[in-house]
Amino acid sequence: MIFIKVFAREWGLDLSVGQIDALLSGHNEDFFAEKDDLLKVGLAVSACITVDDSGARHQGRNGSVTQIGNDLFAWFSRTDSKSRVNVLTLLQAGDRLYSGTAEALTYWHEQGLPQAKREALMASPIRELTTASAWGAHLSALGITQERHQRIATEGALLAGLFANGLSRELVIVSDGAGQFAILLHALCWVHAERLIHTLIPLNAQQRADQQSVRDQIWTLYADLKAYQRDPDPAAIVALRERFEAIFTQKTSFAALNQTLKRLHRHQSELLRVLLHPDIPLHTNGSENDIRGYVKWRKISGGTRSELGRRCRDTFASLKKTCRKLNISFWDYLNDRIKQTGMIPPLPDIVRERAAAAAVP
Repeated sequence: MIFIKVFAREWGLDLSVGQIDALLSGHNEDFFAEKDDLLKVGLAVSACITVDDSGARHQGRNGSVTQIGNDLFAWFSRTDSKSRVNVLTLLQAGDRLYSGTAEALTYWHEQGLPQAKREALMASPIRELTTASAWGAHLSALGITQERHQRIATEGALLAGLFANGLSRELVIVSDGAGQFAILLHALCWVHAERLIHTLIPLNAQQRADQQSVRDQIWTLYADLKAYQRDPDPAAIVALRERFEAIFTQKTSFAALNQTLKRLHRHQSELLRVLLHPDIPLHTNGSENDIRGYVKWRKISGGTRSELGRRCRDTFASLKKTCRKLNISFWDYLNDRIKQTGMIPPLPDIVRERAAAAAVP
């Protein structure tokens, strides 16, 4: 704010900090709407998104900011929770819907919701419930009161609501392994996976040698997966799976390394999702780069105090990062919107056009 005041003075404008704040935080409804549409369109035209989150304070309370995006767009939202319910709610892009379809029943079964609870939910069809309060009242009326049972029921209903609202069942979500993102077709970041091995502390020369050998094998496989992305060959899939199996089931002299390999082996399908979806990234570097700017703001200015301030930070972070991905000057974008010249189309329209152009063979 002080920097803007200095620049304004150099331009001959005598503005107080309060006046600048009013200019920046007022009349932003069009920006808010464009940001909301950005997520709807981004999810509709994308085969894959990457996600990340970080701490974000608001009104003196700890919370989390979630990033969703890919090469075409970036979208941020600060919330009090970083749960799976929160992620599913954000993915609904403002059109919250709870549904009790077969997808919900499958999820409830897989997550261990007791049969009696599943039967109660299916016997009482959900009729277009669109608010958390209405859903909570519905669960209470069914006798579903335990926190764990409510959570699983809510997750399943929100997931089914996503599909009912038109989200593709083939959308791939690439994450760093945080449990709240393990939904839909989930893929894991190889950089974060290898980091679990890299950060182990060996106790002797043999353990150091085993650790380095395993890391070399992983990065060699990673390079070959990148080559597969450039030129997908179905005939190579079996060999790549066999190499993964050999790497992550081997036994070394380093017990902690063996345990980590075993842990990663359980996520084979998520680490090798690229074999069936060659267009997805093998890492979440894009999301980490996107969220870095948000983290810098947090370090400089702390958290937001007002609800308007929170919305402005989320909105302009989303619009700025999206402009950068689309090779649009954010300064030119702001001038266009403020002056209403109409030279730069709505960012969601540009995202849709770029996605359509990329899909043309």
